[in-house]
Order: sequence, then C-alpha cells, then structure tokens
Amino acid sequence: MVMLTYFKFQMKARAHIFVTGRVQGVFFRDHTQKWASSLNLTGWVRNIRSGQVEVLVEGDKEKIEELISKLNEGPPLSQVENVDVNWEDYKGEFKDFQVTYSDLW
Repeated sequence: MVMLTYFKFQMKARAHIFVTGRVQGVFFRDHTQKWASSLNLTGWVRNIRSGQVEVLVEGDKEKIEELISKLNEGPPLSQVENVDVNWEDYKGEFKDFQVTYSDLW
C-alpha cells in the first residue's frame, strides 16, 4: 500500500494597502490589528494625513486575501469606499502585527 502525503503550498506575500472612506475615528486600526493577528499575519496599520488607513502586511497570500476582504467590509462604524492593494515581494520583516502612529500629525 502506497501512502501519499499532500502538503498545501502556502505562498508568502507582502501587500501595501491604502483604505479610503470613513476609516479614521471608527476603530479601523484596532479591528485591522485583531483581524491580522487572528490570521497569523505580521506588519502594521496606521492612520495617515490624507484620511486614509495604511496597512503593510506579510504572511500567507491566502490569509492576506482574507484580510483584504475584511478591510473591504470594515468595522461597523466605517464606510469603506476603496481598498487599493499593491503586492510586493515577501521580506519577513515583522514579528507581529501592530498599530503604529504616523509622525505626520
């Protein structure tokens, strides 16, 4: 009897994301951090002066795509108008996922 073992290949990826709409002052960063951490993703999220939320995330591409779906929905008080995703090469730069603060304020 021959036993075959299948391994699901998980492609590592990195995405730089900008979320537009009513996304500041509605706990968007907090929700993003919780979602990303629950998906075992690493990186950061922050508000930026333009009124957008910026996300830099690394991990399994499928998991990043799940996060992008959640970002498109947003937390209850938000109104997401657009999610712009720029795929980049994985760098393995982060250990966890954090809320960071822009120095532009």
